[in-house]
Amino acid sequence: MTQTLCQQIREDWIAHGKDRTKPGFRAVAYHRFGNWRMTIKSKCLRAPFSLLYRMLYRRARNNWGIELPYSTRLGQRVIIEHQGAIVIHGNATLGDDCVIRQGVTLGNRYPDRSNEAPTLGDRVSVGAGAKLLGNIHVGDDAVIGANAVVLCDVPAGATAVGIPAQIK
Repeated sequence: MTQTLCQQIREDWIAHGKDRTKPGFRAVAYHRFGNWRMTIKSKCLRAPFSLLYRMLYRRARNNWGIELPYSTRLGQRVIIEHQGAIVIHGNATLGDDCVIRQGVTLGNRYPDRSNEAPTLGDRVSVGAGAKLLGNIHVGDDAVIGANAVVLCDVPAGATAVGIPAQIK
């Protein structure tokens, strides 16, 4: 069932502790708005919303350090706990109930493969400073430790720690 923009934002608001001032909540709400505006078929009608989205996106990126483009596929109730140095690739996919902390990068590994990005399953917890690079899959209920550099798939329920990350 497809949710409306307001229903999605309300669910995210509840997941972020009903605090509309949290930068993580605002970045996710801006992302949801960016997706919603793309449902407007007429480019003329979409243009003012696109302008507003670009302003909001830059605000999240420049003020709070959260780079979350509208093309990223977010599940429901994704939580960005802390602001600062969070970069999420436009082709990344995050499942439901994922938690992202400060300093996290979900990006491509090789410059010539710019479309490859990580896929996170449901309920994945990503520790502060972790880097997930390349076309990798992180299974449901996995935990990525702080400052881990993940370059290969992580099975469901596993914990990945270290540089490069090893499965525990």
